[in-house]
Amino acid sequence: MSLVATKKAITGLITTFADKVKSSGNASNASDHEHDPLIVSPNTSASNINTREDGSHSGHTSTVNVVDTLYVSSTPSVSSTNANASSKFGDKCDESSSSLGIFGKVDPRVMSDLIIGLSDGLTVPFALTAGLSSLGNSKLVITGGMAELVSGAISMGLGGYLAAKSESQYYDAQVGRERQLYFDDPEIMAGELQEIIINMGGSIDTADMLINDLSSNPKLMIDFIIRYGRGLEEPAENRQLTSALTIGSGYFFGGFIPLVPYFFSNTVGTGLTISVVVMLITLFWFGFFKARISMGSEVGFATCLSEGLQMILVGSLAAGSAWLLVDWIDS
Repeated sequence: MSLVATKKAITGLITTFADKVKSSGNASNASDHEHDPLIVSPNTSASNINTREDGSHSGHTSTVNVVDTLYVSSTPSVSSTNANASSKFGDKCDESSSSLGIFGKVDPRVMSDLIIGLSDGLTVPFALTAGLSSLGNSKLVITGGMAELVSGAISMGLGGYLAAKSESQYYDAQVGRERQLYFDDPEIMAGELQEIIINMGGSIDTADMLINDLSSNPKLMIDFIIRYGRGLEEPAENRQLTSALTIGSGYFFGGFIPLVPYFFSNTVGTGLTISVVVMLITLFWFGFFKARISMGSEVGFATCLSEGLQMILVGSLAAGSAWLLVDWIDS
């Protein structure tokens, strides 16, 4: 089988796998995926592999150097072609993204970080300010609220940074493992690739043909195994900083909303009343749109309504518990 035919075969398998996950049931034409970011022509010749095999007997250091040379000089990384990835699944993804407006164009990981930051920011500071309001001192509420807001935003941001860093380190470790395995024991890697293709609905013959074509391209083979075998996406550049800033700023923005009424109220009771009303509305719409963004345009109104009411319930329980606890301690 030619390389082009093999490309079309594996692209068809990937499309079938994606359609199964999305439960769409509609088969895509393989010709629509000729520019699939994973399906690119190898630029490492068989002679290079032969050189690698001969040099692998000279020592571990030589093998590692050849690994790095072949791996880096091979095909572009998956992340370098992410801008064209939407064409892979055709008009369905385009329609889904356009239905969400600007949110459909945002990196899902960034959106996830923003939701995490806003969720905590809308509940924790709200509960704290409500609890402190039972002491009857507006200045105390503002001072304590701002202190918690700043420290909480920093803490959440650092947590996001460390989580993203761990994710990146894990990805690099998996790539390094597969890269070394490619040269140390290619039969094991070939078995992994065969298992992936079979699990995606392909035949052993198709897997063998793919392995034969990819044997001269370690970068493409490793990227395929990492993405479809391990289920890992290459972390975006500056992922750690982006995650820290997104979660931290989301927490600060969400937590500042229940604090605003206390700046403009004459009494702490008035500030609490306005804060509660504002937060009930904010929590509802946050839950409503969170469901809309997370689940897509096909989600029903009842589901969005339920998510909004759940956010109100969570925020009310947190704020009410804090108010009762502080009032009980103070009395």
